[in-house]
Amino acid sequence: MQSVIVVGAGNWGKNLVSNFHDLGALAGVVELSPTLREGVAISYPNVTLYDDFQIALSESGANAVVIATPAHTHYKLAIQAMEAGKDVFVEKPMTLTSAESIALAEYADKHNRILMVGHLLLYQPAISWMRDYLAAGKLGDVKRVVAQRAKLGKVRAVENVWWSFSPHDVSVVLELLGRPELVNVRATGCAILQPGIEDEVRVEMIFAEGKTAHIQASWLWPVNQRGTIVIGSKGMLVYDEVAQTVTIHHKTVDADLNHHDGGIEVVEVAAAQPLKLECQHFLDCLASRQKPCSDGWNGVAVVEVLEKAQQAMSAN
Repeated sequence: MQSVIVVGAGNWGKNLVSNFHDLGALAGVVELSPTLREGVAISYPNVTLYDDFQIALSESGANAVVIATPAHTHYKLAIQAMEAGKDVFVEKPMTLTSAESIALAEYADKHNRILMVGHLLLYQPAISWMRDYLAAGKLGDVKRVVAQRAKLGKVRAVENVWWSFSPHDVSVVLELLGRPELVNVRATGCAILQPGIEDEVRVEMIFAEGKTAHIQASWLWPVNQRGTIVIGSKGMLVYDEVAQTVTIHHKTVDADLNHHDGGIEVVEVAAAQPLKLECQHFLDCLASRQKPCSDGWNGVAVVEVLEKAQQAMSAN
């Protein structure tokens, strides 16, 4: 039986606590805040609580650690957990530098640890359907992916909207394009509310074989707009994340630049909770020792894009 301790029971950690509990795998929770610990104790009276991470590592019989703490703590907690013999699930972004992400992935490989990153959208049934559709060649040669994540969201003082919102979309872009080699990144950002912390970011990515992608992220936006568009040689896909619909547009432009419109087709995608699927995948990987879909090297690839885009913004 696989079991985990969740480190951090705050805004997102509480969802991981709930899902691993529902899956029968929650052995303990580490939380520094007395108020949050009290809330966990009330909701889950049979779960062991800790206010010290090192004590939890030494006393808990759990074979894995789930990290849902602020991003700047991820590297230290993850490496300590793996050094203590635990497998690790770490929320996005994996770390705040590619050097730290590479160090975690290399340690996991060398010591046979399962290392998984919380790239939640990769476990969204609609994204899984799109990945399989593209892999089957039904959209032809995939040329471009465009993603948008914009809403009037929680504004943070320690990280910008790119690092807060976009790990999800970067992971999807890489997955749908087949994880190609990144050639160049151009990025612009606008800090409206706080100097030096971008509230809106636009990033253009150029990959090998002429593939490209664009991401827009904003937490200062009047309406909730989240979705992904894929453009291929045989048509286009539109994923509306708010409405949870995928639409195939049988539309192309031929070599003579003539338009061809074969209409649209709305796809029926099975309804499922991606977070529960993600948590179950981690437990399955613990049991089988298989590499997770969003393994440590997937985390490295995402952080490398995040880092290069931030560097491009800073250079402007």
